[in-house]
Amino acid sequence: MLSQAVVNIAYLLAAVLFILDLKWMAHPRTAVRGNHAGMLGMGIAVLATVLGEEFAAGGFSAMPVIIGVVIGAAIGAVSAMRVQMTKMPEMVGIFNGFGGIASVLVAAAAIAAATTAWTHGWAGGTQEKIAIVASALIGSVTFFGSYVAFGKLAEFLAVKWKLYPWQRAVKLGFNVVIIASALAYAFLRGDFDVWKIVIIVSTLVMAWILMAKKDTFPGLNQIKLVSALASLALAILVALNPGEESMFFALVAVAGVLGVGLTFSIGGADMPVVIALLNSYSGLAAAATGFVMNNNVLIISGSLVGASGIILTNIMCKAMNRSLVNVIFAQMGPTADTPDADEVYKSVKSTSADEIAMMLEMAQKVCIIPGYGMAVAQAQHAVRDLAGLLESKFGAEVEYAVHPVAGRMPGHMNVLLAEANVPYEELKEMDESNATMDSVDVAIVVGANDVVNPVARTDPTSPIAGMPIIDVDKARTVIVIKRSLSPGFAGIPNPLFALDNSLMFFNDAKKAFTDIIAAVKEV
Repeated sequence: MLSQAVVNIAYLLAAVLFILDLKWMAHPRTAVRGNHAGMLGMGIAVLATVLGEEFAAGGFSAMPVIIGVVIGAAIGAVSAMRVQMTKMPEMVGIFNGFGGIASVLVAAAAIAAATTAWTHGWAGGTQEKIAIVASALIGSVTFFGSYVAFGKLAEFLAVKWKLYPWQRAVKLGFNVVIIASALAYAFLRGDFDVWKIVIIVSTLVMAWILMAKKDTFPGLNQIKLVSALASLALAILVALNPGEESMFFALVAVAGVLGVGLTFSIGGADMPVVIALLNSYSGLAAAATGFVMNNNVLIISGSLVGASGIILTNIMCKAMNRSLVNVIFAQMGPTADTPDADEVYKSVKSTSADEIAMMLEMAQKVCIIPGYGMAVAQAQHAVRDLAGLLESKFGAEVEYAVHPVAGRMPGHMNVLLAEANVPYEELKEMDESNATMDSVDVAIVVGANDVVNPVARTDPTSPIAGMPIIDVDKARTVIVIKRSLSPGFAGIPNPLFALDNSLMFFNDAKKAFTDIIAAVKEV
């Protein structure tokens, strides 16, 4: 067995590796190294815990830990290898939830121990009480909020269309599980009391919201407010009375309503913010769990994740010129001042692959602006193939202008383009690309909409007024590849599509680039 001093040194080494992990993950060239550092750090932390004196003194067995590590590693490995890059936001969302529910379970175990000790006069320490409450509150918000994020990204929550069988099974199955769990706890464990009524009512409210076919409806903001106030009140009561087990689970249930409510009304284009925020929640929940277990490495790693998630959330909000409160509570959409789409698009001009090929033949500088349409069509490899062809055949300079919130998670476009082996040097941040956009001969917009809408610059009454955008309208020629003229998340028409220097190529992004490549080869 390892002495506590050796265990602490191992924890320190693991913490250093976690810090290096975050540093190296900030750049694609060192991201793989960062992943390996994080894996090594977690492995060291787990081994140090299992082999430590305190673990053995507590009478714990290493076998459940080993089984858990093997199962978790198998799930992670299979997910990493089999989940498509376009489905990565959903996976990130649900994995955030796993961290949240783990924190709730640890807090529940601590409450179970406290309930027994409370009957024998145990008062507990202030740190432990607050940590238990924080783990339950933040963990529950994270878990249920992450489920909603996953469901909205997987398109089975807040939708009117017919669901696939697996979507219906997950949607209904989740509701059945939470309601059945609440009823089982209320009627099968101990005497029935007011807190068990709170648990049942909370799970029914959650299930009712999750069955809604719209992401906003009258009373939703009031539910958020009431659940937030009730969560804070219950948190205080649980901290003062940790021996009340049913009160603890009432806190978990009410916090679950808060997590569902906060996330349910957030639209698809705000998902990068949501993913970053939930990631921060999971880190804070892990840190609180570290205090419950008195485990230093868990406190450090949770704090790192929580802090980095908050920083990333702030970056995402600035990229949309919106506050976090506005993202969570406001609905973006057309207003009374929004112009009619038919009027805006009356001068739209369409083009063909052959015409685009002729324009690209004369272009010295080409800028590609990726959006969610590229992800949906899985067109990143075709995009890279066209760029390579332009560089080799015409000697053109090709770069990519990436908006911070393009896609459905932070860095979504960067991940997709990295998968297609696009050189990192060709990826330009928004400010850098805007500085040289007037020198671009042909700008190709691939499935982006709001992040290239010039009304953000020109119309102070627009829902996206002040939002930083990529100034593609300043390029000499703009090619917009979209399936239709349907609006983006903001629900407003984009006058870029009707500018004199813009041409629309109505097509699926992958097929569009395949056709353009074939036409370029014939030039």
